[in-house]
Amino acid sequence: MSGFKSSDALSAPAAPTAPEPAAQHQPLGLTVHDLPRPDEAVAALQRSSGRWQMLLLLAVCLAPVLASYFTYYVVRPGARASFGTLIEPQRPMPEQLALRAPDGSEHRLGELRGQWLVVSVAPGACDAACQNNLYLQRQLRESLGREKDRVDWVWLVSDATEPPAGIAHGLEQATVLHADAQALAQWLAPAPGHALSEHLYVIDPMGHWMMRFPAALDRTGASKARRDLERLLRASAAWDKPGREAQP
Repeated sequence: MSGFKSSDALSAPAAPTAPEPAAQHQPLGLTVHDLPRPDEAVAALQRSSGRWQMLLLLAVCLAPVLASYFTYYVVRPGARASFGTLIEPQRPMPEQLALRAPDGSEHRLGELRGQWLVVSVAPGACDAACQNNLYLQRQLRESLGREKDRVDWVWLVSDATEPPAGIAHGLEQATVLHADAQALAQWLAPAPGHALSEHLYVIDPMGHWMMRFPAALDRTGASKARRDLERLLRASAAWDKPGREAQP
């Protein structure tokens, strides 16, 4: 019986195997539904192109400003061949320093920020040297042509004496303010062996004293001083505009 059963098992046909799923016999590949739609691809390319254009436009707009800051603060135009003495480090103005205008109104030094300043300091009696400085300040500004609106000329009167009536007409374009002499001496300083009133001082639009012209300036020296101012104005042209309200 056992032999019969063994022979029968060997001779019996093998059970049919289950057919493989039809999906296994289909070739792999993408159908048309797997591909991105043409309008979606175009929109994606347009978005990418728009971002790059915006970044490029931003770079073009910022380049002159960044170059101007780099030139003014790093390259320091005129540092090697300037007529005036560059002040290192620059000295920020004491913004809360009290000032008084000839009409009696009260002001603060910080109100002068936002413009390039060419400053002289002298008592109100204003001797011949003082009047020469005032004349050269006016001429320096006028000689800058269309850039003159970026520069103010300032006389800081170092005592309570009122300026002579005879020079009032020549001061119509000037900013004249009384200031405490001791307070000014904490900010501005003359060259060794000279007095504060002998120089003209250059203040940048952010309120930093950054240059001092030689004492007893004459017309030849004023011409050299003008070249210094022109270099400074060119170097700051991208970020400094006429008028205090336009300043960053």
